[in-house]
Amino acid sequence: MIDTPHLVDQYCHGVLRTELGLGTFEAHLGAHLGGAAVLPAAGTTFFDTQAGFAVRRWCPPLLGLEPHCPPARYLARRRELGAAEAGRRLLRASGISAYLVDTGLPGDLTPPAELGAAGAAEAHEIVRLEPLAERVADASDTVEALLAGLAEAVHGAAGAAVAFSSAAGARGGPAALPEPPGPAEVRGAAGRWLAGRATGGPVTDPVLLRHLLWIAVTAGRPLQLHTEDPASLRGFAAATTGLGTDLVLVHRYPYHRAAAHLTGLHPHVYADLGPVLAHTGARAAAVLAEVLERAPFGKLLFSSGARGLPELHVVAASAFRSALGRVLGEWVTEGAWSRTDARRVAAMIAADNARRVYRLA
Repeated sequence: MIDTPHLVDQYCHGVLRTELGLGTFEAHLGAHLGGAAVLPAAGTTFFDTQAGFAVRRWCPPLLGLEPHCPPARYLARRRELGAAEAGRRLLRASGISAYLVDTGLPGDLTPPAELGAAGAAEAHEIVRLEPLAERVADASDTVEALLAGLAEAVHGAAGAAVAFSSAAGARGGPAALPEPPGPAEVRGAAGRWLAGRATGGPVTDPVLLRHLLWIAVTAGRPLQLHTEDPASLRGFAAATTGLGTDLVLVHRYPYHRAAAHLTGLHPHVYADLGPVLAHTGARAAAVLAEVLERAPFGKLLFSSGARGLPELHVVAASAFRSALGRVLGEWVTEGAWSRTDARRVAAMIAADNARRVYRLA
């Protein structure tokens, strides 16, 4: 038996405090699938997805129902218990012992301490760079103030946060350019952005985003890079080799092979597993086996990628355990691995790698 009783969720968000009807629940389930809170097409449901079937498999028994019960029955029971009690039951049954929480997304989501209390687990903050830069810009009226404030804010946040995260690597993005921008280039970009920006406006200038990434590289904390295709980050990975900052690729299916390959090329590059496995549901074991074909086992990290719904923590943890047990168990049965080695590798991916990378106690 390959058991992983403790998991470190190395990338997630808070959960919603409000009661959810069918439409709201499906909108958040859809956001997990595609990154935006959308409703399903008329006549369809997001419960008819791998993630939806996984919710119906793993979550109802934790609220006192039979597996695969109808969505309406499940949500009625959820409302009967109340959002807080249902959330506590789900989170505490997930087996997650530590949450690393990205606090940079909008919405009324529980902060790290509240999520940790609900799940009876430790919790740590991941600071997202873009919202941090936007807050600095709101308080800056000159280019000099902005640039000084960015450096001060990032290095100041490194004192309490366990990591930084950024979406600058998504779809190629600024992180695809390996070298840091020069001082004159940065000043010009900062001036243009301040001049054309309304209060609260997002960071959109690619030069400033690159500058922000390189400030984070000097801050000494791991940097999580959200990307669809990790191959686009090869140059950035090469340019940051030897600088002391680990890069963690938070990527999407079907680019898991590219992420696995990149972890083997650079000593400071790691790959997140959670959303890939949660999205593939019943096929998670096959996808995990493909990752384990190429990645060094010390470079893989479990996460849920969950946002809004505590069910997503349960689904990710359950899919991970099931997939890992099937893949490693088969190799043990075939004699390719010893049971001792299988358990050791399982513990590494489940928690030990994350505790090492993020310097957790």
